[in-house]
Amino acid sequence: MNLYIHVPFCASRCTYCDFYTQTNKTLKQDYLQALEREMEIIQATIYNGDIEHIYLGGGTPSLLSARELDTIFNKIYSTWQVLPHGEHTLEANPDDLSIEYTASIASLPINRVSMGAQSFDNKDLKFLNRRHAAGQVYEAVDNLRHHDITNISVDLIYGLPGQTLEMWDKNMDAVLSLDIPHISSYHLIYEEGTPMTKLLNLGKIKAIDEDISLQMFRLLIHRLKAAGYEHYEISNFAQPGAYARLNTDYWRYTPYIGLGPSAHSFYDQSRLFNVSSIQEYTRMILREDQLPQSKEVLTVKDLFNETILTGLRTMWGINVMEIKERFGNEVYAILLKSADKYLRQNLIKETANHHFILTEEGIFVSDGIMSDLFM
Repeated sequence: MNLYIHVPFCASRCTYCDFYTQTNKTLKQDYLQALEREMEIIQATIYNGDIEHIYLGGGTPSLLSARELDTIFNKIYSTWQVLPHGEHTLEANPDDLSIEYTASIASLPINRVSMGAQSFDNKDLKFLNRRHAAGQVYEAVDNLRHHDITNISVDLIYGLPGQTLEMWDKNMDAVLSLDIPHISSYHLIYEEGTPMTKLLNLGKIKAIDEDISLQMFRLLIHRLKAAGYEHYEISNFAQPGAYARLNTDYWRYTPYIGLGPSAHSFYDQSRLFNVSSIQEYTRMILREDQLPQSKEVLTVKDLFNETILTGLRTMWGINVMEIKERFGNEVYAILLKSADKYLRQNLIKETANHHFILTEEGIFVSDGIMSDLFM
């Protein structure tokens, strides 16, 4: 079992973000207290086995002090048996990763840092309402390496209004100069209710042309592959062996527990959803001593569709024989029939060990392929 912890605090809101976050840091102590109690309740009522990989996401987990992070890890280790050699990731903002802060977390069980760089262009960062400057990404990487934290990932966003192919290519130059093990890159999505979407709807910004977006994605793939990175998931690239281990388990449909407001869990063929309110989360745990979650029991159709969605996004693809074993001959036959045209069009290929994987051209139309393969 893996563990995801949502840390819902941010110093400021990015214009594109629709994750549940909170800028009121006076709620931090209640959150931390509720988080510890949530672990106890889950251990006593739901899961008391081993934990392998741990991921602190957000929000901005690097707003927590080393002492607060140490308290969280101590509680995890005293609540469950944590397996050795697991990957323990901290999401961070570059400007938080000062030489002092990296020194303070170096003695913690954190062995991987995922950094939200988003762009190496200061105009882009200002537009996105990011609080760091491009130069701080380089400083953060140096500071982490100085304290022997070398398993580093950087996030980038492309497809910004007004962004050109040349500007995106310069971002590629910058991120490759860091020689880090892992890079994640996502196209800008206009999520409902965000300041970015409001600007779009008011006509104050214009979405980038779809053809330019496609060229940016092609450039991303070709440049990172040429630099030795494996394109192991649609939005993720790693030097050999440096895959994000918790996320890789997620795409392989491994169960996980989510802690914190708005966190999701998946186990026992069910999904559980924590309430997206830190006040409600802390009230239900600290005052009512109950988990602040709702539950959805997944149907066979749900399980099949999610297996297609998560598997086909990766370079390992869908294990066709496993589909037959899990879902039966009828579902297996439907999958083969649905996939046939994409196999003939060379958008999907079948490997020697009977996995369906997307070809490079298939990656560019992956959403349509996946929806066609759904039940």
